[in-house]
Amino acid sequence: MTLQAMSNSTKQAVVLDLKATDRDDLCLDALKQPAIDWQMVDQADASEVAALIKGKEIVVTNKVVLDRALLAGATDLKLICIAATGTNNVDLQAARELGIDVCNVTGYGTASVVQYVFTTLLSLVSRIPEYQAAVTAGDWSRSKMFCLLDFPFHELNGKTLGIVGYGELGKGVAKIAQAFGMKVLIAARDSADKREDRLPLASLLPAVDVLSLHCPLTEQTSNLISAKEMQLLPKGAIIINSARGGIVDEAALLAAIESGHLGGAATDVLITEPPAQDHILLQKTYPNLIVTPHIAWASIESRQRLFDQVALNISEYLAGRPRNIVN
Repeated sequence: MTLQAMSNSTKQAVVLDLKATDRDDLCLDALKQPAIDWQMVDQADASEVAALIKGKEIVVTNKVVLDRALLAGATDLKLICIAATGTNNVDLQAARELGIDVCNVTGYGTASVVQYVFTTLLSLVSRIPEYQAAVTAGDWSRSKMFCLLDFPFHELNGKTLGIVGYGELGKGVAKIAQAFGMKVLIAARDSADKREDRLPLASLLPAVDVLSLHCPLTEQTSNLISAKEMQLLPKGAIIINSARGGIVDEAALLAAIESGHLGGAATDVLITEPPAQDHILLQKTYPNLIVTPHIAWASIESRQRLFDQVALNISEYLAGRPRNIVN
């Protein structure tokens, strides 16, 4: 598919994985520039990337990897637009050395992620999956009372939410938590973080009823929540991970669910995505474990904002005012 430029084009551009962000439900008009011809690829295979970016001045990628060898072979490439916030799929140092600007987008998915956190949290804390299964099984129809009280549940009001990663997403979650009447505690970034409104993770965990993760995956945060940290949480606590796979030890999470130590968990991210069919969290259905396919960020409105920001990055580049440069 080719988007027609508004006049004779002089620059060549390609989107390498359009279907990772658009399922024919977005408006891409903002990408049209007077001097660009677009090639839109649904999902480029690794073996196709070198040929696709050859002769292109602008490349847009969501998750397609652009390593040093690929960048070195794309001698016309001047701008890489990452259609995401994370930049680990592009060799930033190689791009810098080769004179290629790399930009990303930020802040587009806040409302969507915050909505996901409370969608899953409310489902877990109100035990909606269990009640829905009971209704489907006919338990309500057979009840001698007007309601079922088989799965006692609690209110969020008065409970404590711990947040790890207090950037835009963490702040957005905190705002809604406070609207529910929750107390919010914020984890310190590391041992050097002495801010008064931050708690060391080991002090925060025993004090929270819900733990919501919003930090990046780094060497420091890999397996940040392992079996040791889960045991520090009070029995019945809930973990929501809408950040990155690898921050939570997946085997430890399953063990804590099966033992009953955790009251529930929701994870939108796994270490390997897509996961193998025999992934340990997918082998059995648990009413208090929600696994979703990395969609917390992906409301239609969020994805539209993402593409609008990509388009703005490109228009500013064409005007000689590159923005959101990450290398």
